[in-house]
Amino acid sequence: MKLTSLLLTLCFSLTVFAQDYHFGKVSKEELQEKFNPLDSSASATYLYKYRKSFYEYVEPSGFRLVTEVHERIKIYNQEGFDYATKTNRLSTSGGSDEEIRNLKAYTYHLVNGKVEETKLSKDGIFKTELSKYTNEYKFTMPDIKPGCIVEYKYRVNSPFIYNVDQFVFQYDIPVKKIQARFEAPEYFTFKESTRGYLSITPKKSSQADKIKLTSRTSIGRSYSEDLNFKKNITEFDLNNVPALKDEPYVNNINNYKSSVKYELSYTKYPDAPIKSYTTSWSDVVNTIYDNSNFGPELNKKGYFEEEIDALISTVSDPIQRTTLIFNYVKNKVKWNGYYGYGTNDGVKKAYKEQVGNVAEINLMLTAMLQHAGLRAYPVLVSTRQHGVPLFPTLEGYNYVVSYVKINDGGMLLDGTSRFSRPNVLPFRTLNWQGRVIAEAGGSTLIDLYPKQTSQNSVFFMASLSENGDLSGGYRSIKKSHKALSFRERYIDVDRDDFIARLENNYGGLEISDYNVKNELDLSKPIVESYKFVKESQADIIGDKMYFSPLFFLKTTDNPFKLSKREFPVDFGYPSKMNSKIVVKIPEGYRIESLPESGGLELPDDLGKFIYQVSGTGNTIQVSVLHEVNSAIINPAYYEALKSYFAQMIEKENEQIVLSRI
Repeated sequence: MKLTSLLLTLCFSLTVFAQDYHFGKVSKEELQEKFNPLDSSASATYLYKYRKSFYEYVEPSGFRLVTEVHERIKIYNQEGFDYATKTNRLSTSGGSDEEIRNLKAYTYHLVNGKVEETKLSKDGIFKTELSKYTNEYKFTMPDIKPGCIVEYKYRVNSPFIYNVDQFVFQYDIPVKKIQARFEAPEYFTFKESTRGYLSITPKKSSQADKIKLTSRTSIGRSYSEDLNFKKNITEFDLNNVPALKDEPYVNNINNYKSSVKYELSYTKYPDAPIKSYTTSWSDVVNTIYDNSNFGPELNKKGYFEEEIDALISTVSDPIQRTTLIFNYVKNKVKWNGYYGYGTNDGVKKAYKEQVGNVAEINLMLTAMLQHAGLRAYPVLVSTRQHGVPLFPTLEGYNYVVSYVKINDGGMLLDGTSRFSRPNVLPFRTLNWQGRVIAEAGGSTLIDLYPKQTSQNSVFFMASLSENGDLSGGYRSIKKSHKALSFRERYIDVDRDDFIARLENNYGGLEISDYNVKNELDLSKPIVESYKFVKESQADIIGDKMYFSPLFFLKTTDNPFKLSKREFPVDFGYPSKMNSKIVVKIPEGYRIESLPESGGLELPDDLGKFIYQVSGTGNTIQVSVLHEVNSAIINPAYYEALKSYFAQMIEKENEQIVLSRI
């Protein structure tokens, strides 16, 4: 037995040792692999990831940032086909562009025992301008089939020496081998920030280097000299990195992937003064505010003054003025879907053409509020998809909303969403804290998570037939973010398609007389109602009938499955679900047994569940209350939260027993 284990270990070691990571050296063994031996659920695996970022001196412009990438990916099944597409965001500003060079890419298959390759052609490469400051370079590998391997390498040349992309060491699929290297001349000083829960131990060293400088004399002759300097090197070498798998209620899984970010603090060249970059939030705020696409846009007011003056001429109350201007902007200017804290075409053009990006709409809104005599300020936001800015950086924010301070309170506003209300921001913006920018350039943090509880009250009356079919009526009242979410899903979509999706969500429910009230009146809650029929909602065994009194409304699956969770549970906002259910049982039956009423509580008043059931004659009444009192729950409470949901689901699925009279 020991000999067998030794031989297996030796074979595995030899396989690892024999692995060739040189470009194009894909082996038959890699192509024959049917699944990842350490994670059989993985749809794909990074067999090798290599990245080197360094600085290269180019006369006469100086240093540029260069990043070399080499990746080899094994695709096991059709679910892994997405990994055959690689997307890069490239920055552009003032005529300076990041660019991709020297792209080589192949797809490999094993055909009749031979490795065959298909080269990426030009028609698989796509270049798109996403905004004034961002281009997208994307390529999709050819001839993708289960079992294939894709491999590519390229180089990114960047004039933006401060814009070092994050070194990421964990992904949603496993990685067998990662090698990464960062080189920077001694003239550059960086802030280093790490995140994630994977143990990473870099190797640091320094090495002598030189650049050749060329100069011309007054008579036109050229000469060159070497400038010797030291470059600082950080190397990473990791093996068998497990996938970081997403779970429900995570604001952005990328916030928790193990990674290292290098932020250029300042440069100090020989015989030259120090040049600072983003060293504090004050520097970041001042840089953003002074940018022509931000601060100066707030000062442009002539284009709207006449209309706003007429709008608020008879109103002095600050809350009413805020509401009038907020609704005016939402109805006047449509969001074009583009993010960013800086304007693209400017607020005046957006106002005239009635369409604009996030900054154009919300800077315009802020300027109008200020014109109305209100204390209004722009708020920098990083959306949930963008992540959380952990240290001062110009790239940390990608969105802007407006804040109005009134007496001791305030209101957050986002004019991009037709259905948002004061302090009811779109879900995409509910991401930790925003940064309020004052006129003098200072800033303060503000919590973006709402304190107001979003409610959904359900009223359900139904009759159960003797063959187990259920028919009745459903009515719900949704408020705050629950109402916003419903409006976003319901308005502007085909009504029949919406009802069909609702029927499918409830496992084949048949809906009739569907009706929605107040869909466009944001001052009132959404009222949704319909009649329904659903077959086979009770199990009939002999002369007894068994069913859960919540029927298709019951929760059946615990969203929390990990044995341990190291990142917070993010619900987005506090919520309250209150259900009142009345069920009429079929004639000829009596109530034999009911589940016991009961309740659950999360620690520190984070949430509660109350379940009450009673029966009289031929009627059963059920009341269910489920509250989550905090938008964010710390991972220290994860075990309690997971157990809470498990017990809640168990309770909701307990059965009522009827017996034939």
